[in-house]
Amino acid sequence: MNHPQDDAVRARRAQVAKWTLLANRIGWLFMALAMAAFVMAFVLGFKGPLVTLVTFSLIAGSVLLAPSIVLGYAVKAAEREDLENGR
Repeated sequence: MNHPQDDAVRARRAQVAKWTLLANRIGWLFMALAMAAFVMAFVLGFKGPLVTLVTFSLIAGSVLLAPSIVLGYAVKAAEREDLENGR
């Protein structure tokens, strides 16, 4: 069985998986920050800085999550296909 270090494609795939996992975690942190800031803004009356924080957090979280989720599924599907085909 080939190890990721033996095959350049699998090594690159492992590297992409590592980065997508990091982007996924950071993206969900931004989403949690957006929810917390929204609750604070709701309680405090939607002041400018809190609304800006909610907006920025939602945008940053979406920018990180969308590609990381898609790439994460792509990496998993490619690995699954390699295993099924005995590569």
